[in-house]
Amino acid sequence: MKPALLLLTALLALTACKPSKAGHDDAHEEHGHDEASPEKPHAEKGDEIHVHVPQEMLRDLRVTTAKVEARPGGESVTALGELTFSEDAYAEVSTPVPARVAAVLVTTGQAVKQGQRLAELQSPELGRARAELQAAQARATAARQAADRKRSLADERIVARKDVQAAEAEATASEAEVAAARASLTALGASSTAGDGTPGFALKAPIDGTIIERAARLGQMADPAQPLFRVGDLSSLWLIVHAFERDAVRLKPGAEARVTFAAFPGQEFVAKVGHVGQRVDPSSRTIPVRLELANDKGLLRPGMSATASVPLGDPGATLTAVPAAALQRLENGWVAFVPTQEAGVFEQREVGRGRSVGSLVEVLSGLAVGEQVVVEGAFLLKAEIEKSKGGGDEHGH
Repeated sequence: MKPALLLLTALLALTACKPSKAGHDDAHEEHGHDEASPEKPHAEKGDEIHVHVPQEMLRDLRVTTAKVEARPGGESVTALGELTFSEDAYAEVSTPVPARVAAVLVTTGQAVKQGQRLAELQSPELGRARAELQAAQARATAARQAADRKRSLADERIVARKDVQAAEAEATASEAEVAAARASLTALGASSTAGDGTPGFALKAPIDGTIIERAARLGQMADPAQPLFRVGDLSSLWLIVHAFERDAVRLKPGAEARVTFAAFPGQEFVAKVGHVGQRVDPSSRTIPVRLELANDKGLLRPGMSATASVPLGDPGATLTAVPAAALQRLENGWVAFVPTQEAGVFEQREVGRGRSVGSLVEVLSGLAVGEQVVVEGAFLLKAEIEKSKGGGDEHGH
């Protein structure tokens, strides 16, 4: 009987253990279900890993996205530079003679047209120029009348023909003096008529543009060596960068460059290579390169510092690129976060990180051109993942 009794006892013990194990498995499955609930920041669905952000946290978390882009994949060079005016659309306006500012008609930031009056000036030089014009006109009138009389006398054979020729030469010289005096007044911006006798003239805008700087002040004594106004067309600007000679010789006019400004983080501007300098700076071994940028929105200002990524040589294949902030480093490599159709849910993608391309980073794998990725907020999503992993380890222990 003892062997049979022992076998029965073993079977009863095995049966008693099954409910206990089943209860433990149920508890484990229930715990696993909690981890996959949307209230937890990190969960796996099949082979995909999703990050869940509660709605109350999403309201405080500023999330911005950007499209995965295709960019030229050829070799490029990064160069620093500073914005300046286009030399073809910039002018400094000063008085041609010492004068006093009688009126200022424009202010800084005002748009002006070519020929528009900027200021009224008064100068003794203008009075003398008008007096010289009047004197020259009087001499010319007298000389012309004398020449006409001598011509009439010559026809009657009263005077010699050579006297007529001398009178004509004197009349012609007097008329040339009138033209020179009138040109002097025109250069001063004044008319050839004296008007009310006030020795005044106007400064006019030589080009269409914007008043960048106004040094003219009412009552000021203006010096011809000091500009009273600086006028520039801000719709198109030049960025002068300095590239090392080994790179500058490979730059092609017309090539498209990508430009970023410290004043506008996260934004990129497109420029074209307009000119590559012909002289190497002996101290830095660099060559100045002119990039031309459109400034239709008026965001850019001359003097801003910038970083430009300029392609070298002929353009090659394209590459896939995203803003650098979109890629985050985890223990197993680089990841990006792709928004899903469900609010507050982001898919975590493992990506292959390539080289830097200006403010962008090349993506070798994991993302396709046209997809949206999280840029601002990606670091906080990464932090949520790391926090949830840390909590999971403690629970496991």
